[in-house]
Amino acid sequence: MCRELESLPITCLERAKELKALFRSFLQKPDLSISHSHKTGKIRLNMDEPLKWRQSFENLLSNQHGLCLFRAFLVSEFSEENIAFYLACEDYRITKPSSKLSAKAKKIYEEYVCSDAPREVNLDHETKAITKKNLERPSQSCFSLAQEKIYALMEKDCYPRFLKSITYLEISRQVKAG
Repeated sequence: MCRELESLPITCLERAKELKALFRSFLQKPDLSISHSHKTGKIRLNMDEPLKWRQSFENLLSNQHGLCLFRAFLVSEFSEENIAFYLACEDYRITKPSSKLSAKAKKIYEEYVCSDAPREVNLDHETKAITKKNLERPSQSCFSLAQEKIYALMEKDCYPRFLKSITYLEISRQVKAG
């Protein structure tokens, strides 16, 4: 095992292994279905879904299977905090009642934004300062700038790498093969 991995908590490594197994399950099923513990025991991946993911990053994130695979890809690249932060912000934006905003905002800030946060995302100093200032009067939009920056980072950097990943290419190949 390489030295960088030794410093990660066991739970992170176990989660990465689980997601890698999920990738494999997509690739091993000829009908592109995956085992899942719902009523039917299966989730069907529509044949056109992977092709739509290539059309736009938004298509990928708005599809539950695409989001799941993208998240697994980010875990494999040790950058899962980006999508976790993005999704936390999405959840925060729809938080009601507003009395919960302050506590939720503080939690998100401490986990993802502040210096030395356990899952710190890559934001410039100015964005961090604006976000911190926004916490003085939490509103549904106090993370908007930071979320936009992380979205843009994922769209420019992670998304193209995902589309070139072995997993995505194999799923696309299976879809084209019918």
